[in-house]
Amino acid sequence: MKVDVLLGLQWGDEGKGKVVDVLTPGYDIVARFQGGPNAGHTLEFDNHKYVLRSIPSGVFQSGQTNIIGGGVVLDPVLFREEAEALEKSGVDLKKVLKLGRKAHLIMPTHRMLDAAGEKAKGDKKIGTTGKGIGPTYTDKISRNGIRLGDTERADFAERYAAARKRHIEMLKGLGAEPEAEALAAAEKTWMEAVDYLREFEFIDTEHYLNKALTDGKKVLCEGAQGTMLDVDFGSYPFVTSSNTVTAGACTGLGVAPNRIGDVYGIFKAYCTRVGAGPFPTELFDEDGKLMRDRGHEYGAVTGRERRCGWIDLVALRYAIMVDGVTKLIMMKSDVLDVFPEIKACTAYRLKDGSVVTEFPFSVEGEIEPVYTSIPGWMTDMSGMKSEDELPEKFLDYVAFLEKELGVPVEILSVGPDREQTIVRKRS
Repeated sequence: MKVDVLLGLQWGDEGKGKVVDVLTPGYDIVARFQGGPNAGHTLEFDNHKYVLRSIPSGVFQSGQTNIIGGGVVLDPVLFREEAEALEKSGVDLKKVLKLGRKAHLIMPTHRMLDAAGEKAKGDKKIGTTGKGIGPTYTDKISRNGIRLGDTERADFAERYAAARKRHIEMLKGLGAEPEAEALAAAEKTWMEAVDYLREFEFIDTEHYLNKALTDGKKVLCEGAQGTMLDVDFGSYPFVTSSNTVTAGACTGLGVAPNRIGDVYGIFKAYCTRVGAGPFPTELFDEDGKLMRDRGHEYGAVTGRERRCGWIDLVALRYAIMVDGVTKLIMMKSDVLDVFPEIKACTAYRLKDGSVVTEFPFSVEGEIEPVYTSIPGWMTDMSGMKSEDELPEKFLDYVAFLEKELGVPVEILSVGPDREQTIVRKRS
């Protein structure tokens, strides 16, 4: 058996949570492999809306095992809030969720370092969510981190105190030494949340998942953020702090590259981005505003307004290449129902006048998108249930994308609810 991987191909917010929820019945295990509580996966069904930040999106189905892998950074306080809310809604979370021991913990001082570091950047801010994700991954790479498995050790208190002391010295250097009473209160809440974490089963994901594959179990790996936010291959430095690409599933869960099966790449029918960073196809006109309003484009975790623009096929082809995508899933198709003309960026014109179709080293600065225009379908698709109902001009748009991208579009989403999902028929 091989693991399948599901990830975003743009700058995040593609709709991964909904698709994981839809696909979960076909799997035995759903495993989150990277990111932290800065990711917000939104699911809607039965007239309810849920936003998951750290917990995998497979917890709402029929009892599949869900796993938080070692590539994830976990905030005990935010995890507890999220978990208790799910349990109140009827999810038997302690039965279906297991936690990887190698996941790093976000400490209260990590959040303080995040805020102080961003403030110190001045007008060169990256646009962090302030959740402490970056400093936690920094500690991981510098070999100073605290992992979930450390909470099982007899010397956990000493390990925590050493990390805390180091952070406070760093905060002093940034002119942001924490007030002792406030820090003590935050740490009390944090330690209580660590006790809550201990109520879940801790596992070594590398052993657990490889044994599951040997036993014939089907595994779906769930990514967070999007490929263009990958720390190595994204629009650096305006990226997240982890590997959001397919390879991140290997390092975040402990499965070998030869165990990767299908790679589901998710993208919107248009493009969005939250926070700072380059965005070649961004719209500042009424079309961009209409996309934002129709798509309800506001961050699921932060509430920040998302920047909107036409689909960028240069970036999308690049993401498909580095991820090894085998199947495409297009989200929010219905948002474009009211546009008489759809545009797709097929190339970039650089500052020197040259035109390129390969994603360059940097997309900062003067890049002019080269657009191809496609007729809009001007039809409300939100109530359509099958491919046979879809307007011909919309299917022409899908066929155009498949030709440009070289990968079949297998699933189409025409609304936020899990029922508003069309799996295409293939001969």
